[in-house]
Amino acid sequence: METAARFEPNVEVVRDPESLAQRSVDFFVTRAKKAIEAKSAFHVALSGGHTPKRFFELLGQTPRAKSLPWDRVHLFWVDERYVPPSSHMSNYRLAAETFLDKVAVPEENVHRIPTEYDDVKAAACSYEATIREVFGLKGDELPEFDLIVLGMGPEGHTGSLLPNSYATFDTDDLACVVYVVGDSLNRITLTHPVLCAASDLAVLVSGEEKAGILEEVLRSEPDEVRFPIHVLWPVLNKVTWLVDSAAARGTRLTSIVDGVGGPHLD
Repeated sequence: METAARFEPNVEVVRDPESLAQRSVDFFVTRAKKAIEAKSAFHVALSGGHTPKRFFELLGQTPRAKSLPWDRVHLFWVDERYVPPSSHMSNYRLAAETFLDKVAVPEENVHRIPTEYDDVKAAACSYEATIREVFGLKGDELPEFDLIVLGMGPEGHTGSLLPNSYATFDTDDLACVVYVVGDSLNRITLTHPVLCAASDLAVLVSGEEKAGILEEVLRSEPDEVRFPIHVLWPVLNKVTWLVDSAAARGTRLTSIVDGVGGPHLD
């Protein structure tokens, strides 16, 4: 993999999970306004999990977010477990319960990953077709999301690009199936070329349990097999790490900034 050694991680450390959620809303709103002003539309892909829940709630509560022209916003998902949209494990359901019914986003602008197909591969193809249609793509063109919001798993994965998974190396598809052995559910995820093509990416990291993996990921030589989130290293200049102080604890991340960012690696 090509590395981008000239780029340093852009890390913002905020005080606590509430500050992280508020900063995430600011980040979202700023980029939405910029995109809508420039091209009358904002295309964003969201992730699920525990960390973004409060961020989603604030999207549906704060005036600065609710006042966005949501009819210009197109919502997509980075990844999804292959469960019905009503499942408590669904990333779509998390967004639906926290903010979708509280903002004026048209139903036709909500592009969830379809999980009602008998064949999970057909579902991935359908999602890819939706992306191609909304972005007006031709041939091997990639969509350029204005913002992709990511998290990081305890073993260094992002989206559903899991360690030792073929999906990490899929450069042919926009969305692909992640087959998981054992009791875990299969998934569909955006591929890493799509992530890297985005204009901006935010990685939200919260909690003391993430401190060790965060430091290891930020300080290790890029190894996308071990740490799939390293697929972002060629575009680190477009990635902002939004980290709370608990996740930064025990690392050499410094400078609690509450929303005023920059590289804070000693």
